[in-house]
Amino acid sequence: MQEPRAYPTALGGLIALAAALGVGRFVYTPILPPMMQALGLGQSAAGLIASANFLGYLLGALLAAWPKLPGCRRTWLLGSLLLSAVTTAGMGGVSTTALFLLLRFVGGGASAVVLVLASALVLENLAESQRPGLAALHFAGVGTGVAVSAMLVAVLQSAGQNWRSLWIANGSVALLAAFAAVPLLRERRARIEQTRLSPAQPLDSRLLRLIVAYGLFGFGYVITATFIVAIGRGAPATRALEPVIWIVFGLAAAPSVAIWTRIAARLGVPAAFALASVAEACGVLASVVWPSETGLCFAAILVGGTFMGLTALGLIRARALASGDPRRALALMTAAFGLGQIIGPAFAGALSDRLGGFAIPSVAAASALLISAALASEGRVLVLRPGQ
Repeated sequence: MQEPRAYPTALGGLIALAAALGVGRFVYTPILPPMMQALGLGQSAAGLIASANFLGYLLGALLAAWPKLPGCRRTWLLGSLLLSAVTTAGMGGVSTTALFLLLRFVGGGASAVVLVLASALVLENLAESQRPGLAALHFAGVGTGVAVSAMLVAVLQSAGQNWRSLWIANGSVALLAAFAAVPLLRERRARIEQTRLSPAQPLDSRLLRLIVAYGLFGFGYVITATFIVAIGRGAPATRALEPVIWIVFGLAAAPSVAIWTRIAARLGVPAAFALASVAEACGVLASVVWPSETGLCFAAILVGGTFMGLTALGLIRARALASGDPRRALALMTAAFGLGQIIGPAFAGALSDRLGGFAIPSVAAASALLISAALASEGRVLVLRPGQ
């Protein structure tokens, strides 16, 4: 018998991911160029601020996996949603690098807790309800949030608003979304007690390889995802795309989970993950080797159209390989991803300041994605075995 709350729960997951990740994490990218111009921030400082967010993300993932986490998961999830919104809006009220680092660090931790706990709650509900296909709706939240925040930034910039207003407006939208998610994200008491009593199990060797692949994916996508708007502004041939390139990125991301889960149903999750990684590597390279409006749009579509598909496929596969409480596997995946993200922006920002561009960091990122594809494929890239 199907659980009638499957669709509302997946919708609540969509709203939660849109608020904490689509807005809370990724709105930094479109706001970064006017912020850098107004404050005189260099690429190194911008990369350091991004890395602070990702360090918080790493620690938040580990917190979400802590077996002795007090209270219930839903309370932590909703509290983290509110904290993400508040720290996002707070970026518009400060001016020093130290406070930027603090707010982005705390916001990153909150977004990781939301991703791990919302995904665990939603995926468990959908599995019990025999509605696994609704996972695409849940994970579409990140792309939806990216698209909404990108359009909001573009509208406010066209109206002459400064970078502070952009942060405050997006934080307000995230806060409204957090309140909308509250009545939709619920879990059964039986599931709560079962989760608390589930013992830790040894990690599957395939899961260990997937965790490493996921960390390389975190490094591989984040340089382009953080700096694509700055890359567009920095080249005369692509400067006109600055107001819209992040919208293109978000619109490509919104349907990407549904597309990649359909591909996974045909090829199997490992092969689909490998294919998406290769496609994303092409997008990363296009952002620096094809310096034109067409090239930058191609990069935004490929990276935007794969990064959430890879996120969803990775977490879905990790849950399938996990034993007992899935939070542990999901959190280890998220932590590896966060570690890759910490390294990426700081590495790219420092090299960009020294070399005057993002070509070398992007080549390194594309190489990481290709290695990720090889690790995650489980040797099944050419074997069409549905449902694996």
